Amino acid sequence: MRKLLNTLYITQENYYVTRERDNIVIKEDGKVIKRFPYRILEGIICFSYLGVSPSAIQLCTEQNISLSFHTPQGKFCGRFIGTTNGNVLLRREQYRIADREDQSLEYAKRSITAKISNSRKYILRFHRDHKDVINHEKFITVENELSRSIQLVNSVTEKDSLRGVEGNAATSYFQVFDDFILSDKETFKFKGRSKRPPLTTVNALLSFGYSMLTYECQSALESIGLDSYVGYFHTDRPGRASLALDLVEEFRSYLVDQFVFSLINRRQISDKHFEFKENGSVMLNEKGRSIFLEAWQKRKYTEIVHPFINEKVKLMLLPYVQAQLLAKAIRGDLPSYPPFMT
Repeated sequence: MRKLLNTLYITQENYYVTRERDNIVIKEDGKVIKRFPYRILEGIICFSYLGVSPSAIQLCTEQNISLSFHTPQGKFCGRFIGTTNGNVLLRREQYRIADREDQSLEYAKRSITAKISNSRKYILRFHRDHKDVINHEKFITVENELSRSIQLVNSVTEKDSLRGVEGNAATSYFQVFDDFILSDKETFKFKGRSKRPPLTTVNALLSFGYSMLTYECQSALESIGLDSYVGYFHTDRPGRASLALDLVEEFRSYLVDQFVFSLINRRQISDKHFEFKENGSVMLNEKGRSIFLEAWQKRKYTEIVHPFINEKVKLMLLPYVQAQLLAKAIRGDLPSYPPFMT
């Protein structure tokens, strides 16, 4: 349980939300854990099957407190909103920004700056921690290329140029992926990024991780009241959650890449956890998915200090905090959107 940016997160599966007079009350097995005056809350996000009492739902509806429900694994189930909560106005402003090239470009530039910066910082840390077993000159070259890419992002004036800078930065970043692998190099040799379908074991892990992250970012955006299908960097396409993909960019290296290489280097996963298809595609088998998901869920409870709000946050809540910050920027409560940068 955690209150961040006036939103209460119920992350324990056995917590029940109810009401006592003007308070939102959290209970476990009938025992009161904590009370929150409704006046200090803008929203409640539940990752619990036990749910919320009808009286608490009524209080949230009357007081314009958004209330959303997720499975303990993060799947978005649905939400209640008050009659004057303002989500329609939020979405209308989101759509206006998406239609304005200059404004949407600024949001896109912030996400891509964060993506490249976080990738570079991961490389810097890995370079420092494993300097005796990696190609020093290659890491220095890639670090410098990513630094130049960050400078170029700040100077672009159109999205096509931004996509070009992002693509070149990603190419540079992938040059050191094989160096991130410190064990079982034969099984996990990285020769380049392949997506649909993934053609190697590393790509299978990355694609699965990015899919999980996209799904969680989409749930976070929908719980806040944003339209996850209207983005600023990724263009509109039927069935594509473009804003969720925008949000994913900030977290790729921090939440997925580091996790995947940790799985490999700790020998938690091996060649027996993959299926190798006749068409050359590779995917995790049932046991491999189970190992991945168990480790993924466990890691999500790790706490860090969020660099912008300066509070402790579980990794599982990072997309929700960023979705809230994005909504605040769209509404004009913040002068600009602060992307997640480690």
